[in-house]
Amino acid sequence: MELKKINDVTWEIPKEGGMHVPGRIFASERLLETIKGDRSLEQVKNVACMPGIVKYSFAMPDMHMGYGFSIGGVAAFDLEKGIITPGGIGFDINCGVRLLSTDLEKGEVTEKIKQLLDEMFRRVPCGTGRDSDLKLSDAELEEVMVQGSSWAVAHGYGVEEDAVRCESNGTLGGADPKKVSPKARARGKSQLGTLGAGNHFLEVQYVDEIYHPGIAKRFGLTHPGQVVVMIHCGSRGFGHQICTDYLRRMEDEYPEIIKALPEKDLAYAPFSSKLGQDYFAAMSCAANFAWANRHMIAHNVRLSFQKVFPKAKVSTVYDVCHNIAKLEDHDVDGKERKLIVHRKGSTRCFPKGHKDVPEVYREVGHPVIIPGSMGTASYVLVGTEDTLKIAFGSTAHGAGRVMSRNEANTRFKGEQVRRDLEEKSITLKAGSIRGVSEEAPEVYKDIDEVIHVTEKAGISMAVARLKPIGVIKG
Repeated sequence: MELKKINDVTWEIPKEGGMHVPGRIFASERLLETIKGDRSLEQVKNVACMPGIVKYSFAMPDMHMGYGFSIGGVAAFDLEKGIITPGGIGFDINCGVRLLSTDLEKGEVTEKIKQLLDEMFRRVPCGTGRDSDLKLSDAELEEVMVQGSSWAVAHGYGVEEDAVRCESNGTLGGADPKKVSPKARARGKSQLGTLGAGNHFLEVQYVDEIYHPGIAKRFGLTHPGQVVVMIHCGSRGFGHQICTDYLRRMEDEYPEIIKALPEKDLAYAPFSSKLGQDYFAAMSCAANFAWANRHMIAHNVRLSFQKVFPKAKVSTVYDVCHNIAKLEDHDVDGKERKLIVHRKGSTRCFPKGHKDVPEVYREVGHPVIIPGSMGTASYVLVGTEDTLKIAFGSTAHGAGRVMSRNEANTRFKGEQVRRDLEEKSITLKAGSIRGVSEEAPEVYKDIDEVIHVTEKAGISMAVARLKPIGVIKG
């Protein structure tokens, strides 16, 4: 495939054939070598062929092959001529990351890390088959679908400050429980407050380095050695079932669209159609469930810290989603337009002054949270002044995989991964040793290279680097 080099970290797939717009990839030559090993570039090109797409089909530095869209993909569509596609959002709707800060130091937490991990593992169900102690009624589940994090606060879990320090305040408007199937409801009733498996995790970390002290202090990251906690999970089986339900409906209702697609996994509905609106309403329910889910986990993490460290203060830094479609206002060729922006394995990174940045962070821009692997660093970033015009205010969401889970299970053994982490002074607790081999650090791209490209491309700026002390995997 032809790639036109724009600069050292920006590449373009020229518009040709059925493409409505060019593709735009953010990557170094080193990352490109890995990217070319799968079909993700072809997927960027396929997305550029979808109706109503605006400006570019984007892919972030952590891109790799996904379902329909590449993971790391971003695409914005016109509301009248454009579409909405589950493949541009993902099965785990509103998979995202919440970061908590504490007033504890690395040394004192390291001394009690096993006790702390045991306490969190007891309070937060991890892995497949472990349900929540909280069993929701139909009425309660519907409230969660509509209210998101606000439901949790109203029921005594966490505080209002936790909810307002979330993207969209932890509640996406337009959610309609009537658009959610009985099967999805059944899967969601017992999963609120659960971590799940796969690449989801709870990680106790410490601030390793601060690059912009003023911004970091505003985020509550005050000094190297400060202990923080990162939570990565989404809407669990509830969101997965909603995605599955609507993919089937789109295939049934629009067979002529499916037949003409370059990849069946890009099944879509016109955004303005009844089916498009139904899916958006159901997706919003899953997004709100995910925010409530991370909120509940954060509540139990806070209780775990206070059990081990009775005087500990644990605060929410921010919560961002990286599998979602949102209605946003963007400048396109000098004209403000409302678009439906799909981010699949991509994080929103709005800069300072933007109306959608929470008031507490509006002077600096909201935090962007990009995890690495369980053996490497993670980063907190912030959007730049140019990020909106470069890529609709979007950036990477993680390190990005370089091999499949099957290949990882062949190449790595869970117990060896555990020993390797111990040699780095990282304590691991896992629900499944198989899950550990699937998530070995070598399975992911170099997070430092991803962040380097992200900064050089101008889409976000590193504020602080975090490193792990202890990890819980499902």
